[in-house]
Amino acid sequence: LGSIVSFLMGLLLALMALFALRELAALSRLRRVDRLRQKFLSARKTTDLGTAHQAFASVSRFYHTRAETEWGLARVNERKGEVVDSSALLDMTEVEVMPALDRAALAEVESAARVVATATAIVPMALLDVFSALVVNLRMIRRISEVYGGRAGALGSWRLTRWVLAHLVATGALAVGDDLIGSIAGGGLLSKISRRFGEGVINGALTARIGLAAIDVCRPMPFVALPRPKVSGVIKNAMTGLFGS
Repeated sequence: LGSIVSFLMGLLLALMALFALRELAALSRLRRVDRLRQKFLSARKTTDLGTAHQAFASVSRFYHTRAETEWGLARVNERKGEVVDSSALLDMTEVEVMPALDRAALAEVESAARVVATATAIVPMALLDVFSALVVNLRMIRRISEVYGGRAGALGSWRLTRWVLAHLVATGALAVGDDLIGSIAGGGLLSKISRRFGEGVINGALTARIGLAAIDVCRPMPFVALPRPKVSGVIKNAMTGLFGS
């Protein structure tokens, strides 16, 4: 009996150690993405070409194993010697490397908005709506982090969610003037035909807003050379064919 208890205790400690190592690795990955973003922000504030080259080298090391970024990194490597302006090199890096990752992240946002809108329109219980939206939004934030190279464990997911919520609070005033209002107004018009469908569009728009905030937080480069996605565009792609025209 003592041997069995000792074995189970050893197994439990091994599992706890494995969990701790996974969480540390996930947090380290998130910090590395954050350092990349800070490096690009610093490079944007200066005109030093060497700093821009260092920022590109960091991105190249981080994404060199990703099939989605292989072609873009090769393009920048071929042309970076011809660039004599730091902003031009940073813009070229963003334009060549980020689009494939941005498309994958937007697909996650559109899928989450579609699921939340459908659940709101179909599920009759408000409490289930809230629970399903919470689960879908947490999964969406985690998947967006993974798209851009972060691997969030349990603690990392909580920390990432806090960053996204903080970003939403910080940009809340800007969101008032954003096309989020148009999406909610569209949901209000649709609610005159069906209350549940109108609520579905509004909840989907709010999920899209959270998803775009997660992209801003998880993306290793700020949106400069490429346009920032809009809530209305995400909702249009997510809802097309779901609630009619």
